[in-house]
Amino acid sequence: MRLAGKVALVTGGGRGNGRGLALGLAREGADVAVGYVAHAEAARAVAAEIEALGRRATAVQADTARAADVARLVDTVVPEFGRIDILVNNAGILRRTPFLAIEEDEWDRILDTNVKGYFLVGQAVARHMVDRGIHGHIINVSSGNQFSAGVDLAHYCVAKAGVGMLTKAMARELAPHGIRVNAIAPGLIETDMNRGDIAREEFRAARLARIPLGLIGRPEDLVGVAVLLASEEARLITGATFSVDGGSTIS
Repeated sequence: MRLAGKVALVTGGGRGNGRGLALGLAREGADVAVGYVAHAEAARAVAAEIEALGRRATAVQADTARAADVARLVDTVVPEFGRIDILVNNAGILRRTPFLAIEEDEWDRILDTNVKGYFLVGQAVARHMVDRGIHGHIINVSSGNQFSAGVDLAHYCVAKAGVGMLTKAMARELAPHGIRVNAIAPGLIETDMNRGDIAREEFRAARLARIPLGLIGRPEDLVGVAVLLASEEARLITGATFSVDGGSTIS
């Protein structure tokens, strides 16, 4: 119960990594607001699971790439829970498109959601923390593609590299306010976003060949690092990115 009495906001919390992280934080004692953009039923189901653990929870719709939606998200969560101590920036999208075939609209959507969204939500929540004197914790969920390029993922890789630098910049400027900012860079984690790819034997074999531990991750594998970073046990950790990838980025 390292997070007892804390309030967390997890964007993209209805499915995949976000669901795993939201439930993981709740099991450590946090009340959790589950942000979602389109999958209302899934987000409400996660909120119900959190309440079954004895924590408070709510599901709030917002497109994190839109400033007005982000303002409404924070203005909904704060009155209901009283404060936000922990932000997990997780909402993201992925499209596999060859570089020469990426259209401008697709490029913009990937960058808007995966980088601009983290900036907008991070800024809004950090302003709340500074105004209230909250020494909070912000966790940006990045990707192993922050460090290495993937085929047909130029826009996604650029976005995740941006998350890595955004994490450092936020950490540098928010440190005087007692706010720590770190990132988690998952490797191959099976979720709704990539389950179809993983089901293809050729894709699965090629990816496993690049993972020294030979394991495909689950969303729950991210929880331990997230709980550590959100707790006071990590009081000297800020501006860092933690790879949870079975060793994929060793070389």
